[in-house]
Amino acid sequence: MKITIGIADDQQLFLKSLSNLISSFKDFEVTVEALNGEELLKQLAVLKTLPDILLIDVQMPAMDGPTAVAKIAAGYPSVKTVALSMKEDDHSILSMLRAGCSAYLLKDLHPRELEKALIEVRETGYYNSDSFSLHYRRLLRKQGEDEIKLTDREKAFLKLACSDFTYKEIA
Repeated sequence: MKITIGIADDQQLFLKSLSNLISSFKDFEVTVEALNGEELLKQLAVLKTLPDILLIDVQMPAMDGPTAVAKIAAGYPSVKTVALSMKEDDHSILSMLRAGCSAYLLKDLHPRELEKALIEVRETGYYNSDSFSLHYRRLLRKQGEDEIKLTDREKAFLKLACSDFTYKEIA
């Protein structure tokens, strides 16, 4: 059975290119394409079968990534969301993870890494690349310095995500 993917990104060329790339992966199919979060939610409302995973850009017009992810998490809890962005700042990462994303990927990642991440999100519910383990560790150290407030559950997850435990062990 194919892994179905939806993509929301305001850059049409990137959206179409990414859709073609993912469709070229074995056992993957792109079923939804949207230029912003609002359009994505409208399309999800009329679909007979929801996609397994949604790739969502952080910054989009009409409805940004964190708002769209929060609404998707509330209305479609079975759909996993993954942030896909050029932004690497703490605010963007935390806002998407807090909204409910299972992973945060940068747009400059290698196609094989993207495929690996999507498979892992489908199988385990989360993906944590080595580069973002460094971000998580830095965010945990920096937490006391800034106004970033994490819940106890978020702190526990971040600590475990930075360890050698697998996601099954963490769960």
